[in-house]
Amino acid sequence: MDVLDVMKKLAKDRSVSDLHLTVKEKPIIRYNGKLTYYEEYPNKLEISEVKEIAKDLMTKRQWDTFEELGEIDFSYSLPGHSRFRVNAFKQRGSVSLALRIIPQEVPDIDSLGLPDILKKLSMQRKGLILCTGPTGSGKSTTLAAMVNMINANRHAHIITLEDPIEYLHTHDKSIVHQREIGFDTMSFKAGLRAALRQDPDVILVGEMRDLETISTALEASETGHLVFATLHTNDAPSTVERIIDVFPAHQQQQVRTQLAASINGIISQQLVNRKDENARIAAMEILVATSAVRNIIREGKTHQLLSAMQTGGKYGMIMMNNYLVDLYNQGLIEYDEAVRRSDDPDYVKKKISGEF
Repeated sequence: MDVLDVMKKLAKDRSVSDLHLTVKEKPIIRYNGKLTYYEEYPNKLEISEVKEIAKDLMTKRQWDTFEELGEIDFSYSLPGHSRFRVNAFKQRGSVSLALRIIPQEVPDIDSLGLPDILKKLSMQRKGLILCTGPTGSGKSTTLAAMVNMINANRHAHIITLEDPIEYLHTHDKSIVHQREIGFDTMSFKAGLRAALRQDPDVILVGEMRDLETISTALEASETGHLVFATLHTNDAPSTVERIIDVFPAHQQQQVRTQLAASINGIISQQLVNRKDENARIAAMEILVATSAVRNIIREGKTHQLLSAMQTGGKYGMIMMNNYLVDLYNQGLIEYDEAVRRSDDPDYVKKKISGEF
């Protein structure tokens, strides 16, 4: 058995999301969110073995970049099996690999069991939609489903900027051009600037990492484009503050006004363990930009966003704690999982018990 055999086998197991290869250890997998050894592998990996695996997965150009920088993101495809998002990095003089398994099929909103408000947000013609959460929380999958919704229903030109490309979209009613950072374009900010000259209707920015990318994304969403992007934040208030804080103090009020005018919605999510099968499901908190929400952002009263979400159910807004309770009531997750994943366990316990 070699590592390619392991990759092919893991690609069929929905319970496994990641594969880690590091020296002096057997391959390690993330099974239902928990790390465990892949015991079927016959031996621990040696320094030379991991280095050769990394070299085999990369093109010569990628290997040269890795040798120079000490780290690289790229995608790797096993035809007929799956794709992998790969990060190679050097540590203590050796090479390590982290591989995220990407299913071949592009997901859709219904098959993922996501709320219908995402369909409405997907079909907006302009504005900014942010998907947030920690690494490995399913943001790329959610955005792929929303892009898939547009692709199946609109005649649009969609440009994605990804690091690396994960789900492969085929042209349907829309034209979809996918550009990989470091291969098709040098950076998110360079690719985004170029995208504005490529007659796009929809732009997906894999991650808003710096002031210029955020500024250009805001500009694009204000000028008739629908822009999707991700941030590593945990909820709507912290997302708004993260964007504002990137800018110098003298620009922040102007940026609040820009963001208030352009934002359509903020989706904050985490992955929780399902009850009925070895898999995980997204739990979400969703902010929809009503006039009240826009005023809160414009006036800098970000702390009031949670109250607006609590009373905004008729607009499709959802609180994370209520979403966890709903998942429990549907029999999708265990009681302990709902409580553990909540930022207010007492609320979830009382809600489930019917105290309010």
